[in-house]
Amino acid sequence: MRIAITPLIIAAAMALSSCAPQNIAATPAPLTAKNAKLVEKLLKGKVAGKAVSCISNFRNQTALRISDDALLYRDGPNLVYRNQLRSICPGLADDDDILIIRSFNAHHCTGDLIQLVDRYSGIPGPTCVLGDFIPYKSAKTQS
Repeated sequence: MRIAITPLIIAAAMALSSCAPQNIAATPAPLTAKNAKLVEKLLKGKVAGKAVSCISNFRNQTALRISDDALLYRDGPNLVYRNQLRSICPGLADDDDILIIRSFNAHHCTGDLIQLVDRYSGIPGPTCVLGDFIPYKSAKTQS
C-alpha cells in the first residue's frame, strides 16, 4: 500500500515543524556589566549555604533577573537566594517582558513555572522551570 503525499500533508508537516523547538543556545549569554555589578553588590560578604527547595513568597519578594538561567531574591539585608533555573529561559535577562511566577502555594518552589509575557502585545513567551534556591547569608550571621 502506497500513501500519496498531497499538498495538504506537506502543509500540515510544515505547520507542525514550526512548533518544534528552535535552536536555543546550550549556554546562557554572559552577564551584562549592569547585572554583574548587581550580583557583586548583593552577594558581597555573603556565603552560600545548603540549597533549599522552597522559599516563602509572603514578603512580596521580587525576582531580580540576572541572566537567562538565574534569578536572585532579596530577603532582607543579610539574605539573598539565587535560583538556578532548570534550563535556559530565552529573554529572561532582558527585563523587557513581564515575568509571571506560577506558584501553587505560599512558597516559590523547585519545579514552579515562570513565564515571560510580552509587555505590549500580551503574547506569551517561553515557560521555564525554577530550580533549587541557594541561600547566601552574611558571613556575620552564619552560625
